[in-house]
Amino acid sequence: MPQPTAQAGADPAPAATLVIFGAHGDLTKRLLMPALYNLAGQNLLDENFKIIGVDRVDTTDDTWREELTATMQEFTHDKTAEFYVEHVEEKPWAWVTSRLSYLQADFTKTEDMAKLKTQIQGNAIFYLAIASRFFGDVVEQLGHAGLLAESAGAFRRVVIEKPYGSDLESAQKLNARVLAQADEHQFFRIDHFLGKETVQNIMALRFANGIFEPLWRRDHIDYVEITAAETIGVEQRGAFYEPTGALRDMVPNHLFQLLSMTAMEPPNSFDAEAVRSEKAKLLQAIHPVRPEDVVRGQYGAGHVLGQDVPGYRQEANVAPASQTETYVALKIGIDNWRWAGVPFYLRTGKRLGGRQTEVIIHFRKPPYALFKDTEVQSLAANVLSLEIQPHEGMALSLSAKHPGPNMKLSPIDLKFAYKDAFELAPNVGYETLIYDCLIGDASLFQRADMIEASWAAVDPALHAAVEPELYKSGSAGPEGADKLLARSGHHWSAMQTE
Repeated sequence: MPQPTAQAGADPAPAATLVIFGAHGDLTKRLLMPALYNLAGQNLLDENFKIIGVDRVDTTDDTWREELTATMQEFTHDKTAEFYVEHVEEKPWAWVTSRLSYLQADFTKTEDMAKLKTQIQGNAIFYLAIASRFFGDVVEQLGHAGLLAESAGAFRRVVIEKPYGSDLESAQKLNARVLAQADEHQFFRIDHFLGKETVQNIMALRFANGIFEPLWRRDHIDYVEITAAETIGVEQRGAFYEPTGALRDMVPNHLFQLLSMTAMEPPNSFDAEAVRSEKAKLLQAIHPVRPEDVVRGQYGAGHVLGQDVPGYRQEANVAPASQTETYVALKIGIDNWRWAGVPFYLRTGKRLGGRQTEVIIHFRKPPYALFKDTEVQSLAANVLSLEIQPHEGMALSLSAKHPGPNMKLSPIDLKFAYKDAFELAPNVGYETLIYDCLIGDASLFQRADMIEASWAAVDPALHAAVEPELYKSGSAGPEGADKLLARSGHHWSAMQTE
């Protein structure tokens, strides 16, 4: 089996029991199991590793294994899936399935947690692959059952998915509930964006290359764009999306994580707490977002990837007069010495004309004086594009002299693609995060103060009642997003289409 690059040269993680709450959910079937399959294929899981699936569904160990195997086989037929393989290799998948067991339980009931306790000894990780409204309840039940107590050198850790709260107040209350049951070091608040190699490469690009860091500041950078665009709509998630919207769903987590990697100060080491402390400082330096610096949009009917698609209000489980935004663009300011005066523009949306996640650094234009008596009419700014998905790589735009007797400049691009430099195997981004949790490396996970700082930054915008601007499916989003940048003489980079 091809080897993913994420844990190249790493040692196997220590033996542990992984307890997955939400054993029958899509997250478990479509992301966690492929990640465990990849880790098994890399020999990064201990021989005594065990997996216990917990859910309310009445089923057996064998039936659960069969269901998971069927889903894995589906990945061999869908090239558009987040995890696509030509075939599922028997040895690593058999290794995983031989360690699966199932427990029917209501994770809100103390007596059911007592049943779980009889099946766990030594190291354990409790993965909350469940609806966010149950996070606090499950952690409290784990605490009351004594399952979070660490003793005799054994660790007990809890992985909590997003969304972690729905605003500042709810995030603070959830932090208070979980931290009443165990210490901060036991909680791994996960954002799978940080498991992507290209996201982690932002830090490598900045801090392992001497040419970038001296320029990575307000003196040389004009503005920064961060985009996470999707072609899909809400699909069957209307009931979840209606009270959530694009701002809550994407900005305090995915986009702010990209922002913190891009703008944080250099840590004094790659120790987890050193890295997270610098990220926390950055998030705490964000100006609270003013309502006038936010543009909301909602997709209408249109044409995407060769198909006619309905508008958001025509989707299942969506109110006919819904005011939920499916697109949001923000102007962010950072109040520190490095970035004062540099705007960061963030945008994310559904049913757009292309699928892409990228960070684009716009450097300041060079002075024109030297070229005033030549054919050069204007000087273009250098632009560095960090492409995260679906195309993984980077590009740097420069100006070069066009061949000929006169001084005429032409734009050129220096490009790098991950697939050309490294052997990339199918992965879902959870491989690195599960492995890091097993070895206790919290660098890519959020602390309580980071979560609260993120919500504090967007809280004023969350509670401002603004009707979303309609945009056509398959477009680049609402016109208001272009006007947001135009106020400062800036513009969005052209969105790629598929």
